[in-house]
Order: sequence, then structure tokens, then C-alpha cells
Amino acid sequence: MKVKDMTFKMGQELKVRVRPDDDSERFAINIGHDPENIAMHFNPRFDYGGAENIIVCNSMSGGSWGEEQRDSFFPFVRGEECKFYINFNNEQFYIKLPDGTMMNFPNRLGDVKYQFFEVTGGARIVGIKIK
Repeated sequence: MKVKDMTFKMGQELKVRVRPDDDSERFAINIGHDPENIAMHFNPRFDYGGAENIIVCNSMSGGSWGEEQRDSFFPFVRGEECKFYINFNNEQFYIKLPDGTMMNFPNRLGDVKYQFFEVTGGARIVGIKIK
């Protein structure tokens, strides 16, 4: 699912409700300017490419991926709806995971607004809200 021309600005909060498929290997939330310039790639992996129960974050600039950041804390369950929250400033993205744990990822593109939102992989979006 892609959402174009959605403005997500610094200081706003993006609430995402998602239900991973019963057989999901992974899913990803991408936030940025377009598919070639992604400020935050948030990728929970249940079992993908040798990585199990890990969250991988990255960014892409001009079509080139940056260095991955991996977090072994994994509060996602296949087949169970969950919600998490994302906000950011020009330095960091802040992600509040389904169990309330916080993680962050550098805002490598350094911008204060993004207009591209995409969900890929084995999950269904239940709801999206910006406030």
C-alpha cells in the first residue's frame, strides 16, 4: 500500500495499526519523499533471510541503502493486530512499539516533513492516523 501526498511533519504523531499475516515473514513501513529517498525503513522480521524476531531499520538516499540498525527487542506476533506510534524531529525518528517500549533511528535525510508512506510485505494496515 502506498500513500502519496500525505504530509507528515516534525512534531506530528503517526499512529499505525497493523495486522501481520498468520504466515508473515516480514513487513515494512517506509516514510520519506519517494521510493528512492526513504528517511525511515522500519522492518520487523519474523523469519526472513536468516534473521528471526528482529527489527531492522535503515534509510535510502538516491536509491542506495545506508547502514542497517538492528534491534533484537521484538513485540510483534503473527496474526495479532498491534499499534505503534512514530514521530520525529530533524535528528531522530522515535518509535513507540506495541508494548510501550521506545526505540529510535537517526533521521539521516534530516528533513522536517515527508510526503511518502508505504507498507510492504506480509501485513494488512488496519488504520493510519496523523495528529
